[in-house]
Amino acid sequence: MCKWMPPTIGPDPTAGTGTTVPPWVPRATSLCLACITLLLAAGSSLGECPPGDPGDAGHEQLHGLVEAANCSWTLERHTRSYNHLEGDVRLRHLYSANKFFLCIDKNGKVDGSRRKNYADSLMEIRSVSVGVVAIKSVSTGLYLAMSKKGTLFGSVKYSPSCKFKERIEENGYNTYASLRWKHGGRQMFVSLNGRGKPRRGHKARRRHPSTHFLPMLPS
Repeated sequence: MCKWMPPTIGPDPTAGTGTTVPPWVPRATSLCLACITLLLAAGSSLGECPPGDPGDAGHEQLHGLVEAANCSWTLERHTRSYNHLEGDVRLRHLYSANKFFLCIDKNGKVDGSRRKNYADSLMEIRSVSVGVVAIKSVSTGLYLAMSKKGTLFGSVKYSPSCKFKERIEENGYNTYASLRWKHGGRQMFVSLNGRGKPRRGHKARRRHPSTHFLPMLPS
């Protein structure tokens, strides 16, 4: 820490008269600016704010200036990220409020089954972003997808049509709406009717039981 002790202004013992500080003596402002410059240079090279004694009042003032000038970039660098929520995988059976388990067979046909232990009904639900999931059949390896017309099918390749917005409804069931496609500005939902057959997305509504699914742990 740079410290400056001001010279005593008083009578010159040789001249016998009062005099000001000689012009070659550095002023306090110049020394403080020089200290700040050195600290800024040191902080830039180390990538962090300079350390110091917290009890030093002078250091606290300088540290505040250095933080404002040199350390503000750390706040800009650490943008909000939700990467820790991505990649979460759950193995579940999606049980509809109509009492059918969602299935995807090897031919890509989406259907409903009454049997919980049916191999095609075990799904891998993976979080791909906040509130968005991809649903994949464990046995067939096909992704649940929705076409532009709202038709459900099993896709070999993962694409934007395989992304669904997962939402927990008030009754505790989940709804899955296509992230990519809408019909007349309205969301299109994954849905199984009273016979276990998939409904077109634009015919399903959020509050209808056919769109409600309960993720159940495999037994």
